[in-house]
This record gives sequence, structure tokens and C-alpha cells, in this order.
Amino acid sequence: MINIAVCGANGKMGQEVIKAVQGAEDMTLVARIDINNGQFATIKDAKDSVNIDILVDFTQPQSIYENALYCLNNGINMVIGTTGLTDSQICELENLSKNTNTGCLIAPNFSTGAVLMMKFAQIAAKYFNNAEIIELHHNQKKDAPSGTAVKTAAMMAEVNENFASGNCTETETIKGARGANSYNNIHIHSVRMPGFMASQEVILGSNGQTLKIRHDSTDRECYMPGVLLAIRYVNEHKNFVYGLDNIL
Repeated sequence: MINIAVCGANGKMGQEVIKAVQGAEDMTLVARIDINNGQFATIKDAKDSVNIDILVDFTQPQSIYENALYCLNNGINMVIGTTGLTDSQICELENLSKNTNTGCLIAPNFSTGAVLMMKFAQIAAKYFNNAEIIELHHNQKKDAPSGTAVKTAAMMAEVNENFASGNCTETETIKGARGANSYNNIHIHSVRMPGFMASQEVILGSNGQTLKIRHDSTDRECYMPGVLLAIRYVNEHKNFVYGLDNIL
């Protein structure tokens, strides 16, 4: 059995992960970690009390980096679903994972549909020199843009050097109107509004045509097969992985 601790256990994603782990025949939930009325208030408290094979983190952007540093420095394998890590932080966690021989899988999105959407966008990006991303989430999401949007842009930038080909010189009369200019001039627009859970649309264009690739999540249950897949992968391989697409 794989001993699982869930950090952010009382959050919406944390609760879904707990249900999924409890329903898995090869996993045992050994710790619910949450600063708000959790079984344990900190990862250290849990580590001192139970044997943890893998910690699944769905907490907050402001705490995930420190959580990851603690786990990797203390031999706790991780599956990270919390977004908000910077490129430099991800690079440092990759090096730390390798140096400590501790597994770490970071996935901006655990939905297989979203992973396919990102991959399709990367394939299409080779054939379009203009592209923008619109991501839409509920108004309780604290980081922007979403990790999924950032990962999508990074994947697209691997196959094309400039996504603003032919654009005129622009002037924003209201700052931010054109969104955030990310990798290789892919503009990302973040929408935060009640009624959404998680959606993303990639728009690619060239003279005379546009292509739209969209994914919508309507229930957090859609992420759980990916979470369980990530847990099993980390338990077996103990290496560093960024993106669920790398283990599908």
C-alpha cells in the first residue's frame, strides 16, 4: 500500500483527492494536513507522527514553494497540483529532486482533456504564427495566469519563435488591455468570475483563418484519474516530472 498525505486537505481539491485515495485499492490515507482544522497543521507534524510515502499538495501559491523545499529536503516524495510556482522555482525543485533522489511530479492540470488540449495547441502552433490564450476560472482562484495557461504557452513556444507575426505597433489606452505577454509573444488573458470552474481557449490565427482549441472542466472529479496516475508514477520512479503529459 502507498501511504498518502494530503496537504490542503480541507480545500475543495483536497477533499476530492481524499475521496479518490480512499477509493483506491493500492493506497492508504495516513494524514490530512491543513492549517484550518486539519488532522495535522503542518507537514512536519505529520512526518513526525506517520510514515508518508507521497504527499499530494493542493494548497496556496504563497505556500507551495516552501512546502516543496521541506518535503524534498526531508525525503518526502511529492505530487504537486498547486499552481503559482515560477520558472526559476520549478528549476530549483528539479535540481533538488535529482540531488536528493526524491520524486516530484508537478502538474498544472490533472485533467486528461486539458493535457490533450495543451498537446493539440503545441501541434497547431507549428503552423500558425499568431496565438493568444484565454483562461477562465472561478473568482476564488488566487494566481493569474493559471498554471495551465503558462504551461500551454511554454509548450507552444518550443515549436515557434514568434506569435505576434505581422502585428502593428500597439498602444494600450488602458494598461493590461492586451493581457500578459508571455513566451514568444503569446498573450494570456485571465478571467475570474463566479459560474466558471476551469476553462481555457487557445486561439491561433493566420491570414484568412482561425483555429480555436478549448477545454472546460465542470467538476473536480475529472482531475482525480490524473492525480492517482501521478501518485503511482512517483511511487515507482522517484524522479522529477513537470506536466502530466510526460507520463501519459
